[in-house]
Amino acid sequence: MSQPELPPLLREQLARYDQAQQNLQAVMAQKQQVELELSETEKALEELVKAADTEAVYKFAGNLLVKVKKEDVVKELGEKKELANTRKMVLAKQETRFRESLKDLQAKIDESVKARQPQSQPPGDA
Repeated sequence: MSQPELPPLLREQLARYDQAQQNLQAVMAQKQQVELELSETEKALEELVKAADTEAVYKFAGNLLVKVKKEDVVKELGEKKELANTRKMVLAKQETRFRESLKDLQAKIDESVKARQPQSQPPGDA
C-alpha cells in the first residue's frame, strides 16, 4: 500500500524547514570562520604589542613579504578586529532568528501532522 500524498501546506512547511536548516548551517559556518579570523587577528595584535617599536614588522602582500610600520599594522588589525566583531554579532543575530524560525516551523509541522492523524485511522478503531 502506498503512502498517502502529503497535503500542499505540509509539503510547503517541510520545504521551508529544510531551507531554514540550510540557512542556519551556512550562518553557523560563516560565524565559525569569522571567529577563527578574529582569534588570529587578536593573536597578531598581541604579538605586535610585545614587539619593540624598533623591531622590523612584515606583512604579506600576495606572494611577498613587505616591511611596514608597526603602528600602521596595529591600526589595520584593530580595524579588522572591529569589523570581525561586528560581523560576528550580525551572524549571531541571524543564527538566533533562524533557530526561532525552525522552532516555529517545527511547531506548525507538528500541528499539521497531528491534525492529519485522525483522518488516516480506519473507522472502527476508536
